[in-house]
Amino acid sequence: PCAGPAESKNEAAMSELVPEPRQKPAVPMKPMGINANLLGYIGIDTIIEQMRKKTMKTGFDFNIMVVGQSGLGKSTLVNTLFKSQVSRKSSGWNREEKIPKTVEIKAIGHVIEEGGVKMKLTVIDTPGFGDQINNENCWEPIEKYINEQYEKFLKEEVNIARKKRIPDTRVHCCLYFISPTGHSLRPLDLEFMKHLSKVVNIIPVIAKADTMTLEEKIEFKQRVRKELEVNGIEFYPQKEFDEDLEDKTENDKIRQESMPFAVVGSDKEYQVNGKRVLGRKTPWGIIEVENLTHCEFALLRDFVIRTHLQDLKEVTHNIHYETYRAKRLNDNGGLPPMTAETEESHESNL
Repeated sequence: PCAGPAESKNEAAMSELVPEPRQKPAVPMKPMGINANLLGYIGIDTIIEQMRKKTMKTGFDFNIMVVGQSGLGKSTLVNTLFKSQVSRKSSGWNREEKIPKTVEIKAIGHVIEEGGVKMKLTVIDTPGFGDQINNENCWEPIEKYINEQYEKFLKEEVNIARKKRIPDTRVHCCLYFISPTGHSLRPLDLEFMKHLSKVVNIIPVIAKADTMTLEEKIEFKQRVRKELEVNGIEFYPQKEFDEDLEDKTENDKIRQESMPFAVVGSDKEYQVNGKRVLGRKTPWGIIEVENLTHCEFALLRDFVIRTHLQDLKEVTHNIHYETYRAKRLNDNGGLPPMTAETEESHESNL
């Protein structure tokens, strides 16, 4: 039927009110392969520089523990390692003083700066370890101290208003000094490393290696490695934490050839062939600390500081601390137990 004049007017009015749908602009297809040549310079390569600047501002924390009987040169070695008086020789005792009945924990903090990089270094000494007639369970104060640092970090993490940068007092590395007997490890050595290797990165070190001949040193190193393997003791770098083939190849060489490092420490300088070198003077010559033909100190320094320092920190955080954290939270239903201190801090935060 034909529409009347009134209906045609209504249709014209509706067509004026309803706008026609606009056509969507054509979106250009993304190129299959995006590269710098196609789109120009982006600046991704500056990320590393940004991270470097940020880290330079905040600085680094590194906490190293030295464990071993008195007289093995622990303080001297740490001073030689960082070329600074970072560990006091007075951490032991004089002849007039009584030998401590229990293991003491002494932490000394320093700030070392080199090339604009600041590092807050804490050296934790353990005078009294292994110096008693009965050394049963003498590792317990050390294990307790290490776990207390994990607990302190955990409490800071679970606070409602936690700090932007939590102070890190966790032990990143433990240098365990083995007496250069040339025979085998003592039961105390095995027991300590068996208990502590699960909570901290242990690096075994043969102290005062200049007391052994080259043949005795090689044989002793092989015997120590064998005993550690037989007793199921894992030292740093642990095999299961190797991230890729490159790390595995590098760490395998360290595990099979260098460990345990046979070292000599000295903070005295001598003139050798017109050069000033760190060394120990003997009746038959000078033992150069940084000479690889004399001892493996240079290998230890490169390993701890130049190549594996950051990895030591990461393994401490991602493996040892995470293991402690998971156990504590699991045992206490998801939160650490509330003490008087934590209750007060929670109330103040609220």
